[in-house]
Amino acid sequence: MTTTEVHENQHLLAEHTQRLDWMTLAPEAFKALLRLDTAVRKNIDSRLHDLVKIRASQINHCAFCLDMHTTDALASGESVERIVQLSAWTESKHFYTAKEIAAIELTEAITVLTDGFVPDEVYAKAAQEFGETELAHLIAAIVAINAFNRFGVSTRMIPGHYTPGGSH
Repeated sequence: MTTTEVHENQHLLAEHTQRLDWMTLAPEAFKALLRLDTAVRKNIDSRLHDLVKIRASQINHCAFCLDMHTTDALASGESVERIVQLSAWTESKHFYTAKEIAAIELTEAITVLTDGFVPDEVYAKAAQEFGETELAHLIAAIVAINAFNRFGVSTRMIPGHYTPGGSH
């Protein structure tokens, strides 16, 4: 039996209802975030940017963003294995470069600010791997995906309908 046949024979739960369409109701805020995302995209490696977006979305439990960014990463040639291992990267560092690990660590530190700051050792490792301009754009990319995640989670955006090349 194929995966498709298994899914066809199962009764999947219904999708939840989106609370509100923030992109339509707050178009200037949405456009501002898109401009930020576009600005950082020009200055960060696309594979690294995908990993950052996926990791922040995992931490923030944003199903919509996970759907979007894993779909985009796969369409861009990222491996399923690296995407799957990303949630357990501390045990599977050998799937990533030192630069990617530094970006993932920085993503986690900025996304989860429970201690109120980004640890010096995490920042230093990122500063060692990235030039100042690239690091500034990386931080902006992490801030942008966290903002998108918070909109997605709070408005309960619905995953499963995204196609690559769509808007955020």
